[in-house]
Amino acid sequence: MSKKTIRTGLVAAVAASALLLTACSGNASTEPAAGGGDAGGEGGLTDVTLMLNWYPYGEHAPFYYGVDQGIFEEHGINLTIQAGQGSTKTAQAVGQGQVDFGWADTPAVLANIDKGVSIRSVGVFLQTTPSAVQVFTDSGITTPADLKGKTIATSAGDAPTTTFPLFLEAAGLEEGDVTQQNLDAAGKMAAMINGQVDGLIGFAHDQGPTIAAQSGKDVTYLKYSDVGLNFFSNGLIANTDLIESDPDLVENMVAATSEAYAAATEAPEDAVAAMDGKDPQMPAAEVLIEQWNNTIPLLTSPDSDGNAPGVNTTADWEATIDVLSTAGLIDEAKPVEEYFDASFEPSGAAE
Repeated sequence: MSKKTIRTGLVAAVAASALLLTACSGNASTEPAAGGGDAGGEGGLTDVTLMLNWYPYGEHAPFYYGVDQGIFEEHGINLTIQAGQGSTKTAQAVGQGQVDFGWADTPAVLANIDKGVSIRSVGVFLQTTPSAVQVFTDSGITTPADLKGKTIATSAGDAPTTTFPLFLEAAGLEEGDVTQQNLDAAGKMAAMINGQVDGLIGFAHDQGPTIAAQSGKDVTYLKYSDVGLNFFSNGLIANTDLIESDPDLVENMVAATSEAYAAATEAPEDAVAAMDGKDPQMPAAEVLIEQWNNTIPLLTSPDSDGNAPGVNTTADWEATIDVLSTAGLIDEAKPVEEYFDASFEPSGAAE
């Protein structure tokens, strides 16, 4: 059986069944190319650059697997993957045409659109937020109520911290019940490992496995989604000029990304293996596989369950905009189309 046949079957299977449902800077693997792609790529392919939100970690395995398996080539794309330095910088690089596409956190994307950056989301893939309070399992903290009187490391301005009061409210706590210690991403992890704080707020699928590997201790997650608080996280963004000038390229990129995420969901170990040696700051293989396995349940929401990766519902977009505006991450709730271009929806939407 050919790889193409296998991939086609995988996509169909994932579309037909429910999917189970940031860090430090990295060195770019290539110099940024001008936006809009380059039709002069090898073998008639279009050269395309993608900037990640951070250095490569498990969530990004599908991009490397998609390149390795020829998925992007089948869609006419010669993909170059670059490390990022945060979602805001990625959003701005896409808006300035320094790269063709970006992989960025939706709260940062919406905030930058409100500031006039010329980008749109063309498909969110992490549709359940990975935001969580993370504590060591031996801490005795098992429910949000156990956070009362504890000290939690936060990072001012990021989405998990800004929405933390909403999490506490949903869990029946007051904001003053928990002491927040403001630290950068690396400082948060060090403080938790060293016992200076009782836990931290961050992305469970990224930081949690890293902390567990460094400390040798199990980590428990108090997920925002478990108390009914959800909003979109990472997804694919494009410059509005590129969307207008080359919609076929955007459609191909979204389709290839969706297919790559579906294939990687069915072959986690192979997907992570495709990342080997691609970036010097990449976590160890055992961390990568746990990060990717923890990402898989985030690829759908209750409203989008059964859809292909990257298929978004209007209800989820409206809920995300409402949460982010309530938390003050965006100034006001604008119509969905101000942030998201639904023209490139991959095949596999549930009826």
